Amino acid sequence: MDYEGPMFRPPSEAHSFILQATIGCSWNHCTYCVMYRHKRFRVRPLEDCLGEVDWASREHGASVDKVFVADGDALKLDTDYWLELLAAFRAKFPRFRRASCYATALNLLEKSPGELRRLREAGLTLLYIGPESGDDETLRRLAKGAGYDDHVEAARRAREAGMTQSLIFLLGAGGVERSIEHAQASARLATAMDPAFLNALTLTVLPFAPIAKQEASGRFRLPGVQGLLRELRILVAESNPANALFRANHASNYLPLAGRLPRDRAKLLLEVDRGLTGEVALRPEWARGL
Repeated sequence: MDYEGPMFRPPSEAHSFILQATIGCSWNHCTYCVMYRHKRFRVRPLEDCLGEVDWASREHGASVDKVFVADGDALKLDTDYWLELLAAFRAKFPRFRRASCYATALNLLEKSPGELRRLREAGLTLLYIGPESGDDETLRRLAKGAGYDDHVEAARRAREAGMTQSLIFLLGAGGVERSIEHAQASARLATAMDPAFLNALTLTVLPFAPIAKQEASGRFRLPGVQGLLRELRILVAESNPANALFRANHASNYLPLAGRLPRDRAKLLLEVDRGLTGEVALRPEWARGL
């Protein structure tokens, strides 16, 4: 495959066929994100994508069971376009069992309940959504374009359509100033959205991101390691989804964690407390990734 620009995908899509149906991100204003800053958002011609599905079918069709549709928020695609793609996946990949994509609350709210059900029935079953925070002030500062209530309504629509949600929250996103508010509101939002997968990553301030200018001018300050661990503890202690696989084992995190919430809450909290007191070694700075 000949992708345009750097390609980003969730870790769980490592063995999926990745189809770049959109270039960039339709929103592309988030202050912490540089993933798609150099790309102008556009939708690729459907015939080009169908041609790549044909190629993948000839070369790898017998092994393809999952398709991740890129780039940044491919749910933005028109429903008819999606249905054509999903029909091609079912026709060309005998083992096809699911399609997935990144999505935003805005994307979900643009689609009617009927459209979401049709997409789910056709094979789009998993959405990766990054609220990053549940704190409306933090969301405003991050320029997410959607607030707490928007995310709750978007999640409700996804659940009613039968779509699985994998959520991402960013430790440190509220800065030192709103660290506790950010963590507590994120736990409330995680509970309200009730995902199947709940993920905590740590914000990395990257050069050329707008938040880097805020940091340089003193308008944003990332919490230290202890502050980030306290946020992680609040998220674990106060999130109450029905039954979510919780992961904080991304390379950006200082303390890798994994378990189920609420089932494994006590075990997870014990590990965070051991990290706070220095009883377990934290990931060294040189070993952390983006």
